[in-house]
Amino acid sequence: MPDTDDLPSCAPAAAPCAAPQPVVGPVLDIVCLCAAWCGTCRDYEATFAALQSALPGHRYRWIDIEDEADLAGDIDVETFPTLMLAHRGRVLFAGPVLPRLGDAQRLVEVQLQAVAAAPGRIIMPAVPANLPADQAQAYAELAASLAE
Repeated sequence: MPDTDDLPSCAPAAAPCAAPQPVVGPVLDIVCLCAAWCGTCRDYEATFAALQSALPGHRYRWIDIEDEADLAGDIDVETFPTLMLAHRGRVLFAGPVLPRLGDAQRLVEVQLQAVAAAPGRIIMPAVPANLPADQAQAYAELAASLAE
């Protein structure tokens, strides 16, 4: 029987016992566009953190569209929260989401499956059909800046 004194401790004061699992497959940029004055955004912040815990290994970014206006660029957010998912600087999804963890998880999983199914191929953006060209361009610029 091994000496248990040689095993790592899982006590709260000790370092974590398990390292985060590496992401298998593509890494996404997952961005939440919100505003500090928005109550729904303040509530969604915990959900976004839970999404990051549930699906680690991606690059998560919370962007306050007023405090980080230079980064948000010309994106015109009409409904909060708005998520953008991108892979290697290409927009996969951009639009408002219901403030529920399960919905966000499913959105990420679907986009991961699409990227994994087409390795090396150009993936067309999955932006809403009613998104004006200038908004599609603004999201594309944000995605490209995050991929650098």
